[in-house]
Amino acid sequence: MPSATDADMTSPPLSSGAVAVRADGLTKRYGDTVAVDALSLDIHRGEVFGLLGPNGAGKTTTILMLLGLTEPTSGSALVDGIDPTRDPLRVKSRVGYLPDEVGFYEDLTGRDNLLYTADLNRLTKTEGRRRTDELLAMVGLSDVADRKVGGYSRGMRQRLGLADALVKQPSILILDEPTVNIDPEGVRELLALVARLSDEHGVTVLLSSHLLHQVEQVCDRIGIFVAGRLVALGTVDDLATDLDQWVFVVGVAGMAEPATVLRAVDGVHDVGHDDDRLLLFAGRDVRREVQLAVSDHGGYLTELTRRGADLDTIYHRYFHDPGES
Repeated sequence: MPSATDADMTSPPLSSGAVAVRADGLTKRYGDTVAVDALSLDIHRGEVFGLLGPNGAGKTTTILMLLGLTEPTSGSALVDGIDPTRDPLRVKSRVGYLPDEVGFYEDLTGRDNLLYTADLNRLTKTEGRRRTDELLAMVGLSDVADRKVGGYSRGMRQRLGLADALVKQPSILILDEPTVNIDPEGVRELLALVARLSDEHGVTVLLSSHLLHQVEQVCDRIGIFVAGRLVALGTVDDLATDLDQWVFVVGVAGMAEPATVLRAVDGVHDVGHDDDRLLLFAGRDVRREVQLAVSDHGGYLTELTRRGADLDTIYHRYFHDPGES
């Protein structure tokens, strides 16, 4: 059930399939330091978007501007169709936020903390209890709901923080480094919850992280953020396509010395071996040239596939060689 604040809204949310979050030239300067540099970005409704970057890249500053907690130096943003600079309270009523360090009342139980949040969001007592029970079950904390939060582990606190962010039934969820210092099983459970929120409930998720493998597991698209700038944007496959190096697995039959032949193909940098197959390292897509070269030498292909670049390669390209972006 929407809160009274939601019910009072006069501007409708963006339609299904539209843009949920938009940044247009969003910039934040602190004196001579540019924390966020002309960020332009659309996050689509219902997707899980990963903002990937090292610590200090400007991810948290971007989130604070989207929430209306700090004003941009220039540029603008719309969150669910609302300008967070002009109307931050309306943005907060529609957005669930999980910061990297979650604050709770330590001497209250997990259940009581959620009931307090429900009360702040003007849910009725009955609805607050229903939502609290539902969310505690969703995040796997029903068994410890009546223990004081002061005795919760980091992973338990993060799961309670996710439940807390969902009390108001937000259409958009922003998670800032949600898996830092959580054990691997806790990370798996948290990411599975994020995926469920998107798949089953249509929640738009912005997940900020410096942990590439976790972003790769759950995000539909990724934006790579370095030194305040968005230097790459797309799916993992999109970003892999932009890399300078392509790797192909090639199986060849019916010809002598295929490695020598393929090494001479224009665009191929090197040829290696992978069991009984060849590995071609190229600067572009050379599949057509490879097919022609093999055919011209009387052979035929038994396999020709591209080995996708993993996020490690992409991460290294942009984080360690930012000048190439």
